[in-house]
Amino acid sequence: MDAVTVRIEGRGTPESAWQTCAWLEALPSVRADTVLLGARRLIVVSPHPDDEVLACGGLMQAALAEGCNVQVVSVTDGEACYPDHPRWSHSRLRDARRRELASAMQALGMDATHVSALGIPDGAVARHEPDLAAHLAGRLLPGDVVVAPWVQDAHPDHEAVGRAAAAAALSCGARVLQYPVWAWHWLDPSAESGPWPSAQRVALCADAQARKQRAISAFATQTGAVGDLECEPILPEYVLARFHRPYEVLIG
Repeated sequence: MDAVTVRIEGRGTPESAWQTCAWLEALPSVRADTVLLGARRLIVVSPHPDDEVLACGGLMQAALAEGCNVQVVSVTDGEACYPDHPRWSHSRLRDARRRELASAMQALGMDATHVSALGIPDGAVARHEPDLAAHLAGRLLPGDVVVAPWVQDAHPDHEAVGRAAAAAALSCGARVLQYPVWAWHWLDPSAESGPWPSAQRVALCADAQARKQRAISAFATQTGAVGDLECEPILPEYVLARFHRPYEVLIG
């Protein structure tokens, strides 16, 4: 989730406020197999290692259980999340985050064959957006379900990935769904209505929730579970609390 824009500074909206959000509670609740109905493959496009697990780790597990081919496209390696840190250089973070993603995939029942790492520079996805859209269009097929970030998520990498995935899906006849990540930080839970008229909550069973939490814990550089970070992690507990819910929200 990495270098963020001004709209996602500070601690943001606490999870306690989301627990009493009327428009979030009003979203229709569906089973994962309903979302995946007719899907040949589930293609999850992630701006940085961890976004795919935070947003749809449960959906990926459900797809595997349904016999659906799951592929994760990791657009960047998230190497710029601690700029100028004396011990966590870009190269060290790149290696660490690729290992963390591999461990997270194992926690969800997958392996390296399910992941493609594109290596686009962290924080610069918008400059490579046409190439990313072309790459995705070249691998998508009709009948695929593509899951990518919400195009208004507020993080520039997230928004660029969302736009590229939507354009590629449209050109290939694939179905696209979008997921919020940073939106939970800055959206207003007290608003009369939410920003997603076509959103739904995908229910997670207890086992899927537990696997997702194990996968999230694999991202030690992001949660701060490393010995020499000595700064605020990208995913402190108040952020992680938003991803402990027994459901995931998908738009579209």
